[in-house]
Formats: sequence, C-alpha cells, structure tokens
Amino acid sequence: MPEALEITIKIESQCGRIDKILSAQLPQFSRSQIQKWITAGTINVNGHHVKAKDQLVIGDVVVIKPTEPKKLSLAPENIPLDIVYEDADVIVVNKPQGMVVHPSVGHPDHTLVNALLYHSPLSTINGEFRPGIVHRIDKDTSGLLMVAKNDQAHRSLAAQLKNKTNKREYVALVHGQIKENGGVIDAPIGRSPSNRQKQAIVADGRHAVTHFSVLKRYQHYTLISCRLETGRTHQIRVHMQYINHPVAGDPLYGPHKTLAGNGQYLHARVLGFKHPVTGEEMTFEAPLPQNFKDILTHLDNTDALG
Repeated sequence: MPEALEITIKIESQCGRIDKILSAQLPQFSRSQIQKWITAGTINVNGHHVKAKDQLVIGDVVVIKPTEPKKLSLAPENIPLDIVYEDADVIVVNKPQGMVVHPSVGHPDHTLVNALLYHSPLSTINGEFRPGIVHRIDKDTSGLLMVAKNDQAHRSLAAQLKNKTNKREYVALVHGQIKENGGVIDAPIGRSPSNRQKQAIVADGRHAVTHFSVLKRYQHYTLISCRLETGRTHQIRVHMQYINHPVAGDPLYGPHKTLAGNGQYLHARVLGFKHPVTGEEMTFEAPLPQNFKDILTHLDNTDALG
C-alpha cells in the first residue's frame, strides 16, 4: 500500500460508535481491522486520536491512514464451493453472501479465488490476484458468477460482457412500494465526490442502464428482478437508491437497522452466456439463499398487503 493512501470521511447522517459506523461506511475492511487501526492510532477524528467506543456525530471528519499491510500472497484454500456447472473451459459457481470474490488489502485470503485455485487451474489474463475472474459481484451479494479456466475462454467471456450479449438477472428486495410494474434506470455512475468508498450518480460517470420489474409488493418493501444492460460497480445498489428505493439491508446505500441480516438482499439469480468453445447458448439459475427466503417469509407474515 502506498504511503500516500489516506481515507477521509465526513459524517453527514449516521451517528454512533466509530468502529461500527466506519465498518458500515467501509465494507471492504472488517470491523476488527478498523478496531486495530484505532488501537494503533492511525484513525483520528477532527485531528484527535479516538477509542473504538467513542461516538461520531454529524459534522465529524474522520481521517484514516491504514498501516502497511502484509504483502498479499495468493494460496489455494480448501473451501467448499457450490458449483452449478463445470467443464474444461468454464465454471459457473453460486457464491454465498459474505464471501469476497478476490483478494485485496482488506480481505487478503478466504476469498472465492482462493477456493477456486484449490479446485482447478484458472486463466491468467486478469492479473495475479484475480485469476479466472471475468466479472464480480459484491461481498454481500450472493449468486452466479462465470469463471474462466483458460485464457481462450476468458477472452471470449470478457468479449460477451463488453458487447452486452450475456444475460444477468438479479432479485432484490428494496425499500418502499414501487407503484410501476417495471422501468428502466439510465443514469451514469462514477465515484462519489464526497466518499471515495461509494459510487454515485455523477454527470461525468460511466453509462449505466438497469431494467427492473416488480415481482411482489409488500406494505413497506418491493421484491423486484433487475436485468443489467451494463455492469458498473454497485450498479443496482446505486440505481435503486437513486430512485429512492434502496436495496434492503444495504450497509452503504440504504437505511440502517431495518431488517435482520448481514448485508443487502441482492441475489444474482440468472446467468447466461455463449460457451467460449462450442458456441452453445447456456443459461443457469440459482435459487434464493435461505436467508433471503427467510426474510420474505417474515414479510409475508408481518408486512403483507391487506
């Protein structure tokens, strides 16, 4: 990590314990890591050192200077995988909520890539720490990913993503009752000017289009399906917040303490692509994970329409 790295956050809405607020604002770092930085004195508020239990209030300016991490190394790890399909060229895997796709400073190991390397050789195109990874989904988003086992397959799958010929559909539970049966959100996405850990709708952002349709309405929530026309970072999460229906459970873009759980209720349910060697059109579907089913059952019992 370069010495110049510094994260500055201005507290604009959320108040509470500093370790809890920062772990929500910076989902790429664990709460225990943030507590270690606080103990090491590399986090200050308004120019003063703090303790993990200290409270943040609106207007506070938090400056984080992360300590130099250990050099990343990529090792195969015997972690169980939910493999939906596999052949000599591709793997389709159903990633659980809570698993990071590839190693990074905040998550050096126990990632999907570590598990995949234990299972199979992977393509080398995407760099040392992202072998095989053609596209990614967020840590707390569950669902389907296509993985390339060799460079030829990787080039083909990446081209399909670029040309928007593959199929990606998600299921999301969002706040509020959407009145329309469906719609299209066409709004450019780029890094937030006020918080570098977030994405936002910005005039000079990258073109981003999300199609959505309503699956079920509750009194205070709506279950929707989303089809991605583009694949920007946090796209569904940012777009749904933009139309005032943020994804439920989202620690970064949604209201806090609304539904039980450990992250956004967002699941990559359908994945389709043309096989990189045979040319066969392939489509896969992964059912909602149990925690998602459980929250829908809870809403059926407590928030159903009259």
